[in-house]
Amino acid sequence: MTQSFLPFSKPTIDEATIAAVGDVLRSGWITSGPKVQAFEKALSDYLDGRIVRTFNSGTCTMEIALRIAGIGAGDEVITTPISWVATANVIIETGATPVFADIDPITRNIDLDKLEAAITPRTKAVIPVYLSGLPVDMDRLYAIAKKHNLRVIEDAAQALGSTWKGKRIGAFGDFVSFSFQANKNVTSSEGGCLVVNNADEARLAEKYRLQGVTRSGFDGLEVDVLGSKFNMTDVAAAIGLGQFAHIDAITEKRRGLAQHYFEMFGPDFEAQTGAQLPVADFENSNWHMFQLVLPERITRAAFMEKMMERQIGIGYHYPPIHLLKLYRDRGFREGMFPIAERVGRLIVSLPMFTAMSKEDVERAVGAVKSVLA
Repeated sequence: MTQSFLPFSKPTIDEATIAAVGDVLRSGWITSGPKVQAFEKALSDYLDGRIVRTFNSGTCTMEIALRIAGIGAGDEVITTPISWVATANVIIETGATPVFADIDPITRNIDLDKLEAAITPRTKAVIPVYLSGLPVDMDRLYAIAKKHNLRVIEDAAQALGSTWKGKRIGAFGDFVSFSFQANKNVTSSEGGCLVVNNADEARLAEKYRLQGVTRSGFDGLEVDVLGSKFNMTDVAAAIGLGQFAHIDAITEKRRGLAQHYFEMFGPDFEAQTGAQLPVADFENSNWHMFQLVLPERITRAAFMEKMMERQIGIGYHYPPIHLLKLYRDRGFREGMFPIAERVGRLIVSLPMFTAMSKEDVERAVGAVKSVLA
């Protein structure tokens, strides 16, 4: 009997959340309103009382953080070549110059030694990315930032529920950006939030979120900065609240699925196939994704095709940013970041979503072993 298709990712929206969205639609208040405020409060409570503002994406949050930090023309911002292209695009949006540092071959996150080596007098900020929800060495990251007087904008898009030494990502540090895009552990269909450091930054974030507007009294309106249209709707916030209510259970479930992946691959998988498994971190990572780096003997396209033939969804995250045309046109070229280039050419993402079963994991692993054999 033909097995059903196992998708790479699939959101789980419960009936209570669907009902909450219906309530919002019936209320007549569907743009930013009480649900957005409730979502921001829930996120703030979760992150030890830090100030949180929500937005319509996890991309604009990073751009806004850069603008709050005063980053602009003439400044450099260091980030990783292995991320969704938005991580670097926001740097260009502010007029600053993106600078890349190669990745660590084991964690696949930015190599902090190479990050520090890339710092120049023009460097004003760094944007680390926590690939698949695995944080970098946070102690070292912030020691480097303090030493060189740099702002940190954490691209924690994939890391809601991740921790560092028992403390939640976002509950400490500088700016922290999360995404609630459709395939994230917690989704609002589309959306994101930014953790800021004080009330002044929060007010500025609110201005950038909605055309630079400040309202006062019944009819007072002023604009003193150039903002845009980045506000989250109450419809999205209702979805986010429904999802966020289960954050701890979601994180625990995904860690269990990741553990089962390792059990099914077994201790000899890497030696037998030449593939590379992710870091087996079940304390800090929220396991947003489970990623393999394939052996050189098979192309990613061929692997993906054969997995699809076996009814297993597959993704890849991400191609190296510096080799995309927009960045080649800015002077980046092949050979500059060899580890990122190898990983970006061979990395694949296996099915990982909250509603998966252990049997689904076993199907995925069986298909991987069959293809690589």
